[in-house]
Amino acid sequence: MPTDSEGREWTEAVVDGRWLRPAPVDGPREPRWGHPDGMQLGLHPLRGPRGLLRIFTPYLGQPRDRLLNFIAVEPVPAGQTERGFSELERSRLDDAPGLRMWTADDPADATPRDPREPSRGTVAVVDGVETLAIDVLVEPFANGADVWVRAVFRADRPHELTVAAYRRESSVALETCVLTATMGNWARLRTLRLAGGRAATARSLWPDYRDIHFADHAVFGMDELARDGSDIVVSALPDETEPHRAEYAPGTREHWHYVGERAVQTWRAADPDPRLVAQVNGRHTYWMSDAPIPGGIAFENFELVEPFRQGRAFTFQVEPLGP
Repeated sequence: MPTDSEGREWTEAVVDGRWLRPAPVDGPREPRWGHPDGMQLGLHPLRGPRGLLRIFTPYLGQPRDRLLNFIAVEPVPAGQTERGFSELERSRLDDAPGLRMWTADDPADATPRDPREPSRGTVAVVDGVETLAIDVLVEPFANGADVWVRAVFRADRPHELTVAAYRRESSVALETCVLTATMGNWARLRTLRLAGGRAATARSLWPDYRDIHFADHAVFGMDELARDGSDIVVSALPDETEPHRAEYAPGTREHWHYVGERAVQTWRAADPDPRLVAQVNGRHTYWMSDAPIPGGIAFENFELVEPFRQGRAFTFQVEPLGP
C-alpha cells in the first residue's frame, strides 16, 4: 500500500468522473484533488513542510510526488504590516513546526481534523461549467488572524486553480491576507512580465545581492501590471531554455534539482482594487542552505497583495512554455 511522507500507509486519491479526489473508503486517505492530467492540489503529509498548499503539475512531465510550488497563507492584522506565516509558525495544537491544515465539508466547523481524513470536495455546476471546490481550514495564527481558504478547480481550465481567503468572526480584523506562491527558486523564475511588453528581471532588481536570506520585495503597482480585459495579469518565467540540464554546486540537495518542462506561472485578479500590487522577492541561495542557485538570483515569493475582502479570489495558472 502507498505511504505518506511520514511512512504511514494510506489510500491514494482516485479518478472519480472528471476529477481526482480522495478515495471514498474508510481509513487514512491521500489529501489530493484536481484534474487527473492537469493541475492538482495537495496537503501535508504529502511531501514538504506543513502549513502550505501543494501545487502539482504532472502535465509538465514531473513525477507524481514532485510538486512545482507551494502556496502559503500570510494574514496581516488591520493597522499592522507584519505577516503571520502558515509555514513558519509553530502549531499551538501539537507544538510541531507549521500550522495545521485540514479539509472539511462545512468550513463553519473549525474542529481540527486529521488531514489524512480529507473531505472529497464539492462538485457543482457554476455558469454551465463543472467545478470542484475544496475548503482548507487553517489553525488560528499567533497574530489573532483566523482564516480558511477555498480552492476551486474549473473543468474547462485544467492548468489553473482559484484560491480565496475567508475571515472567521473569531478573527481580528485584517489589513490583507496574502496567498503567496513561495517556491519560485525551484523553477528558477527570473523574468516578470509587465504592462506594455516590459519585463523586470531578478538580476536587474538585485544586481549585487549575494546573501543567504531573502532580498527585499520588489513592488509593482497597477499602472505597471498587464491587463487581460479588466483582469490584472502578472507572470513569472524562467530564463533558461533547459532548466533540467542545469549544473548545481557541490552539496546542493537533490530535491532542488529541477525536473520536467519549463513553464510560466501566472497570477490573475478580476475586479482589482486600485491599491493592488504585485510583489516578488529573491534568493541567491536555496532556502535553508548556502548552495548558490544555478544562474544567479531568482524570484522566490510571487504574489498579489490587496486590501482584504472576504472571499476575494485570485487565480494561479501554470502553462508549459515549450521549447
